Amino acid sequence: MMAGLIESSREARPQVGVLPMRRTPEGGTEILLVTSRETRRWIIPKGWPMKGRKPFEAAAREAYEEAGIVGRVGKRPLGFYLYEKRLKNRDAVLCQVTVFPLEVRKQLKKFPERGQREARWFSPSEAADMVIEAGLAGLIRAAGNRDPKKKR
Repeated sequence: MMAGLIESSREARPQVGVLPMRRTPEGGTEILLVTSRETRRWIIPKGWPMKGRKPFEAAAREAYEEAGIVGRVGKRPLGFYLYEKRLKNRDAVLCQVTVFPLEVRKQLKKFPERGQREARWFSPSEAADMVIEAGLAGLIRAAGNRDPKKKR
């Protein structure tokens, strides 16, 4: 538990997300970020767990819906981070997002939330600088330093 970040009276609600990655022709890594619909800040595709789907499957579904990306999702999470989600009624809930790696194979032209979000590829260091959640920035930096030859 991260001291000072959460009050013990609040239980974090689980969410699942993916860290969409692709290899550059030079052998580097790029990370895809999307904007949130409400605040337009840079985030990763994520959402609530889905009944009847494993967490990594639900995370991959969110990636398709929010960014039109499909690929190979890892079954083992890269880690998790905490953030405060603003609800429509202006309340905030603490969420813990379990993040799975997604090796992007294709970016579709048509997908459910097209036109509602912006999606852009960044280098890992740029992506880490674009997100406001320190825990997510740490996951992005660590993923950017992984050996591309190693199997996930």
